[in-house]
Amino acid sequence: MTWAASVLTLYPEMFPGPLGISLAGRALEQGIWSLDARNIRDFATDKHRSVDDTPAGGGPGMVLRPDVLAAALDSVADGRPMLALTPRGASLTQARVRELAAGEGMILLCGRFEGFDERIFEARELEPVSVGDYVLSGGELGAMVILDACVRLLPGVMGAASSGEEESFNEGLLEYPHYTRPVTWEGRTIPEVLRSGDHARIAAWRHETAVHDTRLRRPDLIERHGGASQAPPSGARRRDTKADHQ
Repeated sequence: MTWAASVLTLYPEMFPGPLGISLAGRALEQGIWSLDARNIRDFATDKHRSVDDTPAGGGPGMVLRPDVLAAALDSVADGRPMLALTPRGASLTQARVRELAAGEGMILLCGRFEGFDERIFEARELEPVSVGDYVLSGGELGAMVILDACVRLLPGVMGAASSGEEESFNEGLLEYPHYTRPVTWEGRTIPEVLRSGDHARIAAWRHETAVHDTRLRRPDLIERHGGASQAPPSGARRRDTKADHQ
């Protein structure tokens, strides 16, 4: 069954954009997933095709009207999760991405201007989602981020089924660092453990390095997931910091 994505936006010409190339693009061509981008303005009811109005209570900018948004959502509603891209939403997580990818698809509503009339969240089962603590000009780029994150997890998209198993955030930790040839580059050498052929030592080093880097760079992940308390693989050894940075 094809994983189906619908995007409601004022700029449907932005899609598929980057999603039309590389892994997502090939999967789109192969029919692993489908993409339907619709113009919210098509659901306006006045001769000017108005989709927004001034904020109640005053203030700058314009607000997207709930009646137009509801009509757009109702045109594609079929039981798939409906997400609204907004800085006021909950932060997207890899766990939520896995849930979305495991379903039949999703509907994405892209915000613009000052955002959505809040009543749309009360009237429809619409999940507010944010892709980071910053503000974009609109929700389209955020929608592409969510779609890319989901599509790459669909069966048949990545070359190896295990490709996504050890990535950052999957176990509440950042992913361990990677190296490749040449062995020595600008005086810096690949850590000896990765050249040892000892798979138990390598697994232990990767786990310990992931915990170390997560504590250093994203302590919030340690607190949220308890990543530091995850038991390392058998045969784990103390991380050789000096060797890692040669």
